[in-house]
Amino acid sequence: MSNLADELKQMIIDVLVLEDISIQDIDNEAPLFNEGLGLDSIDALELGLALKKRYNIHLNAESEDTKKYFQSIQSLVQLVEMQAQAG
Repeated sequence: MSNLADELKQMIIDVLVLEDISIQDIDNEAPLFNEGLGLDSIDALELGLALKKRYNIHLNAESEDTKKYFQSIQSLVQLVEMQAQAG
């Protein structure tokens, strides 16, 4: 899980241009939105597009499952692993 988690952290940093943050600064279980990294809905859209491009993951923005997977790095890892097994 560590490699995928670090890969996702680096993707978030690159896609959202978080220049002052390193992968070590992002806790796998910390919230990505609000009190965690402080990401917003525009960031979520950009992340969704990056996940689609890199991992061929198709997300429904209105789905409660999608919101659940965007809670933390750990939940994004679960999503990518689940999609890889299904594909």
